[in-house]
Amino acid sequence: METHLGTSRSDQYRALGLSTFAFTICFAVWTIFSIIGVKIKQELGLNDTQFGLLVATPVLTGSISRIFLGIWAEQFGGRIIFPMQMLITSICVWALTFVHTYEIFLLVALGIGLAGGSFIVGVSYTSRWFDKNQQGTALGVFGAGNAGAAVTNFAAPFLVVAIGWEGTARVYAMILAVTAVLFYILADTDPVQRSRLRAGQSPMSAGSQLEPLKNIQVWRFATYYFFVFGAFVSLASFLPRYYVGAYGLELTTAGVFAGLYSLPGSVFRALGGWISDKWGARSVMYATFIVSLALLFVMSYPNTSYSVAGIKGPIKFDFGLSVGFFVFLTILLGFMMSLGKAAVYKHIPVYYPYHVGSVGGLVGMIGGLGGFILPISFGVLLDFTGVWTAPFMLLFVIVLVSTIWMHIAIRRMERERHPALADERFLSDVPEAPYPDPYADTNARLAEKHTA
Repeated sequence: METHLGTSRSDQYRALGLSTFAFTICFAVWTIFSIIGVKIKQELGLNDTQFGLLVATPVLTGSISRIFLGIWAEQFGGRIIFPMQMLITSICVWALTFVHTYEIFLLVALGIGLAGGSFIVGVSYTSRWFDKNQQGTALGVFGAGNAGAAVTNFAAPFLVVAIGWEGTARVYAMILAVTAVLFYILADTDPVQRSRLRAGQSPMSAGSQLEPLKNIQVWRFATYYFFVFGAFVSLASFLPRYYVGAYGLELTTAGVFAGLYSLPGSVFRALGGWISDKWGARSVMYATFIVSLALLFVMSYPNTSYSVAGIKGPIKFDFGLSVGFFVFLTILLGFMMSLGKAAVYKHIPVYYPYHVGSVGGLVGMIGGLGGFILPISFGVLLDFTGVWTAPFMLLFVIVLVSTIWMHIAIRRMERERHPALADERFLSDVPEAPYPDPYADTNARLAEKHTA
């Protein structure tokens, strides 16, 4: 049965399955420093700020690379760009085992960060196989590849114990290289790229791809992603260190607990996409921010001892979160982040169907920069305040500001565009018209020539 642009359902499922698997492997590689970084920290005697920079460095490259990888994916197709990106990254991961100084670790970490750029390549490739009323769900399933962070948190600690962090890096490099080869062999050229090649159309220029970035709406989507994705990546890398330091746990136990956060923060992204298709991405964003505020308020409260002047003398008691309850809160937070990540990327192929690579690349870049900035900020806060929960205080402030800004901006925008809806509490996510197809005139001429 033919579906989108003459593709069959099996073609769609194969493209979605391959891209999701490849992204899962890439994401596992991207967060490798969350585990081996703890050993490197001990070997080099790094402070928390230096450790935060080491963990965040791959995220910097993964963020910035999303712009040009997104453009290249739109121009040449994901079947070419995805394997190329994975092979280059695998070489960098293998090179990690030859490094002995902190400065060179940072340099190699920049190369490893290319693994994070795989996200926008997969978004561009996957979205082209589905109709717009299915793209939220499809991209949600693809985005579940964030579970790669959970794979690293669960598996890497045991690999480190068994074969050392150097051996763990070699295993990751080989798996990534094999995945690149398999993807190239098994994947098909996406239908949009295929029809473009048949029509003899040249790839869209980088300037045309970047045209929508002048819209403030694109940057608003990016600020949402700063928290739902940037903070997710940051916490996936930070939580093992937090559990080891704040609760005195072994690295293997800390990795498992961090994995319990990463897993729902990944696999439920498909659910977030489905909900966004059904009830609207805007409602999902409101729910994400409001629930996250409540969770972060509790998580940011430090262990505290109180002394109250009672009738018969001082009454003393302590307040603090047990490790079990804290893990439960992180699971809920990860779940809400997964819904929010899907909601953000539901917007993009609907509003900008012909510029998914560039628009999605920018949004992913800003979100990824959150994953770079926040771990460094966490380290600075820990060194400066000496309070383990200070990073969660920072996240609470970020979400609070984002929620207020989102609500005010949306209400102002809708009142200007639709005065009659000024009193409506929940407004439609459907755009008046998507950003225009740059090939529309060419396609019209080809159609006219064909009918003649």
